Amino acid sequence: MPMAIPATMTAIEIPTPGGPECLVPTTRPVPKPAHGEVLVRVAGAGINRADTLQREGKYPMPPGATDIPGLECSGVVVALGDGTSRWQVGDRVCALLSGGGYAEYINVPEPQCMAIPEGVDLVEAGGIPETFCTVWTNVFERSGLRPGEVFLIQGGTSGIGFTAIQLAKAFGSPVLATAGSDEKCEACIGFGADRAINYKTEDFVAAGMEFTDGRGVDVILDMVGGSYIQRELEVMAREGRLCFVALMEGTRPGQVDFGLVHRKHLTVTGSTLRSRSVEAKGAICQALETKCWPLFETGACWPVTYKRFPLAEAGKAHELMESSQHIGKILLTTGFDG
Repeated sequence: MPMAIPATMTAIEIPTPGGPECLVPTTRPVPKPAHGEVLVRVAGAGINRADTLQREGKYPMPPGATDIPGLECSGVVVALGDGTSRWQVGDRVCALLSGGGYAEYINVPEPQCMAIPEGVDLVEAGGIPETFCTVWTNVFERSGLRPGEVFLIQGGTSGIGFTAIQLAKAFGSPVLATAGSDEKCEACIGFGADRAINYKTEDFVAAGMEFTDGRGVDVILDMVGGSYIQRELEVMAREGRLCFVALMEGTRPGQVDFGLVHRKHLTVTGSTLRSRSVEAKGAICQALETKCWPLFETGACWPVTYKRFPLAEAGKAHELMESSQHIGKILLTTGFDG
């Protein structure tokens, strides 16, 4: 059945780069889906660190992307563009976006939409796509984590962190996770980590070597960079893989002994999602539906939402994100729940 679609919608824009106060509600025309796209009425949208960088003017949009921030959402399909075949009006989906999630409606390329995992709330599903796509492609595709290999995630209570813990554990790896407080370390254990390391009171290199009886860890997923890089090379086992998904401490780490890369036969890699093609993103989404979504049915994976904010309070959501007090995902909600 066709759904009534208004002419305009509320969206969040960034008139000038700056702090959280620069996120301003505005009125925009509701977009019409182009060839190969579906129009989704948004229920929930996840907040990600990349959004805060975009707000500050440090993360430019790829060509053709909307200026509205937001890299993931959930909602209901309300209109179909030409050339679409999988989805129907009324279908509940979550989606990986190049931008535009901070709005009441968003056009999404059909391959970047996914069915909502069994048992997941429609709004909560808005915080799943970006982190699960990031972890899947970097930990399992690029780094090739295999069952039994020891995995270390830096920042275990972030969205990427808890996702990485859940997936690595579900696929058979012992998991180490760093966090900045005893409370957050307890949360990491609750997510499935075998060992949580308070990086303010412990050295993750010493902890990792102790956990592995001196062998070192096999795969590290890092969002920090900077001074962590030298220590990560030190704690890695022979044939280990170090993968970066962000460099929050900076891209210039100072003195790093890359002789360790030679001596240990290490691989150092990294990637981003936003600039990839629709086809590449669609392949990742398809892999998630096939290999990861069943884990929600078994209880091996579950969404972790720390707090929800109304769309108009996007600035407050960014303030919380930048405080690093949260454990799990921060969501924006539009008031629509399907």
